[in-house]
Amino acid sequence: MKRIIALVLLQALLLSTACAEENPPSALRPLWPVPDYVTRLLEVASGEVGYKEGAHGYSKYGEYWGDAYAQWCAEFLCWSVDQVDKQDGTKLLTVVYPRYSGQNTGMRWFIKEGRWIARNGNLPDWGYQWFKGEDQFITAGEYVPQPGDWVFFSWTGDGNTSHVAMVEYATRNQDGSVTIHCIEGNNPSSVARVTYSTGDKKILGYGTVHDVADWTMRFGNTGKKVTELQEKLVYLGWLTPDNITGHFGINTQDAITRYQTQHGLKVLGIANIETQTLLNRQVEEKKYKDPLAWTVAEEDDDYFD
Repeated sequence: MKRIIALVLLQALLLSTACAEENPPSALRPLWPVPDYVTRLLEVASGEVGYKEGAHGYSKYGEYWGDAYAQWCAEFLCWSVDQVDKQDGTKLLTVVYPRYSGQNTGMRWFIKEGRWIARNGNLPDWGYQWFKGEDQFITAGEYVPQPGDWVFFSWTGDGNTSHVAMVEYATRNQDGSVTIHCIEGNNPSSVARVTYSTGDKKILGYGTVHDVADWTMRFGNTGKKVTELQEKLVYLGWLTPDNITGHFGINTQDAITRYQTQHGLKVLGIANIETQTLLNRQVEEKKYKDPLAWTVAEEDDDYFD
């Protein structure tokens, strides 16, 4: 009887230890709700920890992609998302997360989707970034990555991505710095849990689960952020609907220039923080007075159809 009790106590201890490792009390509370699909994704990815590639670099993640002997950090993450889609009937791959293998494809996908935060708060070819509703730029290392975010690294410092990992949780150290706890593949030949500092200069930025930041837009930019900007300009009468293209071209630049001139802003033809802040405020004011804008939208279930 004592032996049975001892075994039960040992199992309970091992279970509590495992749970502590998966959800340590020191983990920072997420700033935004963690979607159920992120919880499932982390379950799938953590279940792969310890997997090791075979001879000549073979991995099942590379095989899933179509090249069994390829480097497989991105392939591992895509495989994990695909597993959730297959098991739960979700539609995450290519909607919430990219399906990719190429060097910068994943980073560019998140930028186009409008869910990217540069580690230093300055997005090349676009401009400075800021958190939604705030009037100060994001500073280097300020963003605390959230569960399910993807972290992109450059080992060479040339701005090209060399590696990608997925955030499990984050912790704050005694000195105030933040440590990111990640799950990643191809490290160097296995799936492993790894930690990084948010101040690590090898981090290029984060593909985020939530759309939490806005950024400067200028001529030539393309993506959902541009589409949203154009929709606001149309709503306020500065553009016509046929100009909603997702591409910041001459018509959008002209509309921003006229808007800045009309409102006494610095005329740049660039949708900077001052311009977007005023634009957003005017859109909200107009919506408040517009009875059509009070229509209750149905919940978006696209990810779970």
